[in-house]
Amino acid sequence: MARDQGEAVTTAFTEIPAALRGHDIAVVDVEGNGQNPPEIIEIAIIPVAGTAVSPDETRSWLIKPKNPITPIVTRKVHGITNNDVANCPEWETVSPAVGRVMFGRTLVAHNANVEQKVLTAHLPDWKPLMVLDTLRLAKAVWPGLKSYALDKLIEHAQLDMRGLDDDQEYHRAGYDAWAAWQLLCRLVREGELDWDAVVQAAGLPEFLTPPEPEGLF
Repeated sequence: MARDQGEAVTTAFTEIPAALRGHDIAVVDVEGNGQNPPEIIEIAIIPVAGTAVSPDETRSWLIKPKNPITPIVTRKVHGITNNDVANCPEWETVSPAVGRVMFGRTLVAHNANVEQKVLTAHLPDWKPLMVLDTLRLAKAVWPGLKSYALDKLIEHAQLDMRGLDDDQEYHRAGYDAWAAWQLLCRLVREGELDWDAVVQAAGLPEFLTPPEPEGLF
C-alpha cells in the first residue's frame, strides 16, 4: 500500500527551478534485499509538477520480497528488517501503482544507473524518457570534491531535509529521494543551467543524442 510521507510538523517546500518546469520528472530511490538479483523492498517516488514540491507529495511503498533481506544490508545500509516487511504487499501487488507514477517521466536518481537497472528488471514494460544522474551533475557543477556520496553532498550543500517522517533517515528511500531532488535543484541553480545543459551534464550516455559529425554537408 502506498504511504504518504506528509505527516510532519514542518513541511519544506522546494520551488522548482525554471529549467525543470514543464518536464515530467520522477525522482526515485529504491532499497533492496541484498540478494542477487536484488528485489525492491522499499521505493519512493517524487512526481515533480507545478511550481513547488514538498515531501508530502512523495509516494512510498514497503514491499515484502520473495527472498529474505540479508542481515548485512539491514545492518550496514537501510536498517529494514524482514519483520518490517512481513505484512507488506509483494511487488506484483504494488507494481501497477508504481508504474502509473513512473511511466512517461524522466527518471532522476543519485547514481541513477542502479535505479534504472533495478526498475527495468521489475517493470519490463517501462522505459524512461530520460535518465538524469545527480552524481554526474554534481561532478560537473562541483568538480574536485573528495566524495560524491549522497550523504557527503547533503553536508556539502547543507540541504534542507526537514518535513520527512521520523523513520526516514539516510539510506531510506524517502530520505534519499528527497535529498536527490534537493540536490538537483541546488545544482541547476548554482550551475545556472537550462534544460539542455542539465541533460548533457547529468544524462546517462545511452539516452544522449550523439553529436552530428562535422563536415557532412
